Amino acid sequence: MASGPGSFKAAPDGVGRHDDALRQALLALNSGRPRDAELIAGGILQAEPQHPRALQLLGCALLMQGRAADAIVPLERAARATCDPEVETQLAMALRQSGRQQDALARLGRAVKRQPACPAAFLELGHLLLSLERYDEAIDAFRRGVDVAPMMPQLSIQLGHALLARRACAEAQIAFRHALEISPTSFEALFGMAKAHQEIGENAPAVDYFRRALMSRPNDDAAWLGLGHCLLELGDLNAGYECFRAASRGDPKRYGNALSSLAAAARGRAWLKPSAAAQFMRGTKNL
Repeated sequence: MASGPGSFKAAPDGVGRHDDALRQALLALNSGRPRDAELIAGGILQAEPQHPRALQLLGCALLMQGRAADAIVPLERAARATCDPEVETQLAMALRQSGRQQDALARLGRAVKRQPACPAAFLELGHLLLSLERYDEAIDAFRRGVDVAPMMPQLSIQLGHALLARRACAEAQIAFRHALEISPTSFEALFGMAKAHQEIGENAPAVDYFRRALMSRPNDDAAWLGLGHCLLELGDLNAGYECFRAASRGDPKRYGNALSSLAAAARGRAWLKPSAAAQFMRGTKNL
């Protein structure tokens, strides 16, 4: 597990008196019911305070509820008991989300060396390095992760974003293309591929990928803005303006972002009166 809650797993303990409760807690986690998982794991820990898998599941349940600081202690106890890279990765997430980036890096440095390899550890390590703007190290972590788990699309997607941050657009396209071979409708991979083309002025293919991304996520304002900029660059002004209108709908923040983005575009529009801008953005022409 890396940048957000996902499908949790716990290594088997063998047959024991808490097996049914552990399965129920894991099912609750993976069904999006972390409070139920917390209560079940807590019940196990009342009977057996050092139960490693119950500690892990409790920590994961707290993480899913946004209680990263509370998750640290049970996950630390589980990590000491198991030396499991999956647990260490979850602990690193709790540390990162609590603002303890260096401690998280130290944990992940150990997790990525353990066998069998844990793909989530490479994903979390790369994500953390990327957030710290340590781009070359992030690229290396994601590449190592892809080598370990080539069929895990999120690793290739994050590798693509790290390469984009270095403006290595051709390499980023390769990474996003690999992700799309695994998951053809992935919004993140389609959007990343669109940005990789747009960054080097390849607006026509970027338009295609932005449109495909919007089929997966029709209300994404960033995709509408990207599509709008590409269409303006291609000279299709009316269709481009309609994209900015689509991006503006929903709330005042979206409207402000779309208006600023359109004003900054090479073939954009600017208005002296806010009322004129609002009237333009309320246009109803279709793409």
